[in-house]
Amino acid sequence: MSKPSTLPPPASAIPTHAELFLAFFKITLSGFGGTLPWTRRMFVEENRWMTAQEFNDIYALCQFLPGPNIVNLSMVFGSRFRGLAGGVAAFLGLLGPPIVLVTILAAIYAHYGNVPALQRTLLGVSCAAIGLFLAVIFRMMVPLLRRRDPVEIALLLAVFVAIGLLRLPLTWVLLIAIPLSIAIVYTMRQRGAA
Repeated sequence: MSKPSTLPPPASAIPTHAELFLAFFKITLSGFGGTLPWTRRMFVEENRWMTAQEFNDIYALCQFLPGPNIVNLSMVFGSRFRGLAGGVAAFLGLLGPPIVLVTILAAIYAHYGNVPALQRTLLGVSCAAIGLFLAVIFRMMVPLLRRRDPVEIALLLAVFVAIGLLRLPLTWVLLIAIPLSIAIVYTMRQRGAA
């Protein structure tokens, strides 16, 4: 029995510079507590600009790069479709609104930060953000689990145990897991090509 094709479905129209800016503008205004759930939903499910596997691959790269993951993702994603100008458009769409909003909220919080109702509201927002984060983790794991590749699942579990349970330093785990995963993929592709 042959494996299902891993080729991505035909891409929808390539987003324009304005669409890149507006997409990240919308994501950043929707993403209280984190933008990853909104980003994945917009790119994979709504606009079909990339497959779930492509999103996971690009996000994995962006997580490895220094700096905030979503900022890296905006540059990589925008550049993928429209070059450097597309990366800049996505970057500005992502960071422009929060800079203005955070400046205003910081002034309000400095004045009203000790009000109990505001503290309870912020606690509720943080709970919702955690729920969104857990939901997107599950959605990102689905393509991996559907393939049922024991090597990929073993690597996923090993990294989870090392960081999540044993509390090993992230840097050391990445320095071991990344070359190991690259070597495994390279070896598997060489065997598949032979």
